[in-house]
Amino acid sequence: MQEEFLHYLWKFRLFDEKNILTQSGEPIEILKCGEPNSDSGPDFFNAKIKIGKTIWAGNAEIHVNASDWETHKHHYDKAYDNVILHVVYEADKELKRKNGEIIPTLELKDRIPKNIYQKYLSFKSSRDWIPCGKQIKDVDSFTLNHWLDRLLAERLERKSISILESLKQNKNNWEETFYRQLARNFGLKINAEPFELLAKTLPVSVLGKHKNSLLQIESLLFGTAGLLEKDLKDDYAVGIQKEFQFLKQKFKLKPIDASLWKFMRLHPPNFPTIRISQFANIIYKSSHLFSKIIEAKNEKAIRDLFFCETSEYWQIHYRFDKSSPKRKKILGNDAVNNIIINTIAPFIFIYGKEKGQENYVERALELLEKIPPEKNSIISKWKETGVNAKNAYETQALLQLKNEYCSKKQCLECSVGAKLLSANSFN
Repeated sequence: MQEEFLHYLWKFRLFDEKNILTQSGEPIEILKCGEPNSDSGPDFFNAKIKIGKTIWAGNAEIHVNASDWETHKHHYDKAYDNVILHVVYEADKELKRKNGEIIPTLELKDRIPKNIYQKYLSFKSSRDWIPCGKQIKDVDSFTLNHWLDRLLAERLERKSISILESLKQNKNNWEETFYRQLARNFGLKINAEPFELLAKTLPVSVLGKHKNSLLQIESLLFGTAGLLEKDLKDDYAVGIQKEFQFLKQKFKLKPIDASLWKFMRLHPPNFPTIRISQFANIIYKSSHLFSKIIEAKNEKAIRDLFFCETSEYWQIHYRFDKSSPKRKKILGNDAVNNIIINTIAPFIFIYGKEKGQENYVERALELLEKIPPEKNSIISKWKETGVNAKNAYETQALLQLKNEYCSKKQCLECSVGAKLLSANSFN
């Protein structure tokens, strides 16, 4: 028997409550199980229990064995003095308070439905992609959809942690913080770190001073990226190299190590050189980009801000001094969708939370509803189980479900797992 399972049983009252008694023979009526406590102290706060003829308000503590109370040193901790009921699987010992009173104890050993515990053990021992893979199709759509709503909010809240920390470091400058996160997103997974380092080294305020010159913006970005620290031959390359030497001294910039950038195993349109040129084009087109996103009335207005291509030189190059057939390199729909999902929607969501403006929170959620479902290995596996996502709202929720619950076998904390475990428990 595991304590987390007993917590689950108590929280949802999934045990036989008929004629329940304390170990000393007093009748028990559970009026309120209390609220789960994730911090130190008793397991459930604010429980309400009628024992005998007296109604008690206080806390409940859960253990596998009654003797665990002493094993965990609770008898020395004042935080446990107001425990009104000790709920255990097996009452192997009678416990007393410091004043000699017996601590009321409820034993669940013979009151747990066998099928619910068997299901729980099957989930914990499962080697399937998700523990409930064979049963999830039996969960009703209302339960699943309601759970996905909560999971998306949870995922966005989790993303907010790093964004809020960055916002704090940037002295509450939303533009600078958004610029850095956008840069990281532009680097995709393989170049996320050097792209973010580039943005930290080259503040958006410096780029803003040259917002009327795409050439100078590109020279600042390529130069600070460390990609101009070598002999170059093409007129364009030599030109921005010379331009950067002046700007480097003017703003006291220190280029990052060029070896940080990865080109291998990337399709040429995703080379960092191409992504940097596209990034420069976005900065050139839209100063105060985050403000424009906040003011955007709809998805199309946001997409228009990210319709960009490389400068002319990069239409016939993927690397400096190495020409290639001419090709317009426009930031595609999939790339813009990725930016909306991983940067724009979380920022709008967090902005609304921080400013206390629920309309922005709703706008972020609505934006994700309009974006097509993501394509990756996790979403493909969900499809195999019969769960088909209709949009990015649902794929983001499903990623949260897989990574934070299924992979960690947190079935008791999952609404789907709870539904499957409790189904027909007393039949």
